[in-house]
Amino acid sequence: MNTANPAFQDLDRAHVLAHSHDAAAPVRQAWRVPGLVRRHGRDAAALLLLLVLMFPFLWLVQLAFRPAADVFAEAVLFTPTLDAFASLLQGNFPRSFGNSLLVSTLSTVLSLAIGVPAAYALTRWNFRARSQVALWILVTRMAPPIAFTIPFFLAYRWLGLQDTVAGLAIVYLTFNLAIVIWLMQTFFAAVPTALEEAAYIDGCGVWQAFWRVTLPLTAPGLAATAVLCFVFSWNDFFYALILTRTEAITAPVAIVNFLQYEGWEWSRIAAAGTLVMFPVVVFTVLVRKWLVRGLTAGGLKD
Repeated sequence: MNTANPAFQDLDRAHVLAHSHDAAAPVRQAWRVPGLVRRHGRDAAALLLLLVLMFPFLWLVQLAFRPAADVFAEAVLFTPTLDAFASLLQGNFPRSFGNSLLVSTLSTVLSLAIGVPAAYALTRWNFRARSQVALWILVTRMAPPIAFTIPFFLAYRWLGLQDTVAGLAIVYLTFNLAIVIWLMQTFFAAVPTALEEAAYIDGCGVWQAFWRVTLPLTAPGLAATAVLCFVFSWNDFFYALILTRTEAITAPVAIVNFLQYEGWEWSRIAAAGTLVMFPVVVFTVLVRKWLVRGLTAGGLKD
């Protein structure tokens, strides 16, 4: 064969290319399967992780709907019943639940009302010992709750705030305030000062620029901070146990009353635990869009 002929050279090139495509086709096909495995493997891993994290919650919910006689039964299937929830409505638990809701909401609102302006001042205004002030605010969260229990107890007994909703909200304000100030400082620092300066040029004062420009831009951080404050106040057990008796008792403390010497009322405990988790879940779902943006803010730098 005369390979010097251009026609034969073209045929050889076409033959080589055809064989190379035929050999590459199985390789591409082989790479498609691992790609699908990796993609669906990530979905399966995420679903498995979700089930692991949700398992305690789902187990508690199914215990709440089980008949009291079948709480420790090994059977997976059962006839759901609302007897445990009905028994809770007949006792003092609704009042305790309302106290928890009122105290947590009041503490969250007060913490945001005081902490947000304080965080803005620490972020924008340059003054001597600004870093020291922020550090001492954080130090208040480092001591264990037991360190403040006796002072609060003695002061509340003298002031008449013991076993009151207002007194409990003030206690929660003391540790929620540090959270608000430190978290909101980060979000205020991310807002360019040029936007506020432009508002000053348009005739806005300091607080007008704060309310109309800076605060709306930090709405995700505000939502994330509010959720954390509400959760910390809602889940508190130690202060509520020490500083309340009957009038201002909260839901976490009321659940302990179901642990009696005669026996533990597991159905009522599960039902009460389910109801206690419900407001936090609803609150988080309502602000989930701003919550995700707030918790991930600052993760990427320009």
